[in-house]
Amino acid sequence: MNFSLIQLQQDTVAAADTLSEAYASKWESSSGLEQAGPLMQTLASHDLIFIVLIVSLIIWLVLLFFIIRTDKKVEQLEDQVEQLNTSD
Repeated sequence: MNFSLIQLQQDTVAAADTLSEAYASKWESSSGLEQAGPLMQTLASHDLIFIVLIVSLIIWLVLLFFIIRTDKKVEQLEDQVEQLNTSD
């Protein structure tokens, strides 16, 4: 029982090692950031978290714009309905 548990742990470690070897060439491409611009160096130094924040900020601003625009349209429709009710 104890031997199979140890063997299972070793197999798991071996699988993780083959995975890191498979993607090693993709991770090496990030080593050329010394020649990149200061913006890319800053973004890469923080694991591109700023890109995620900027995209989420854009989404929130678009949603806010949509809500405000819809509110104005609903307000205009309410005014039209009120005018029709008072004229009757």
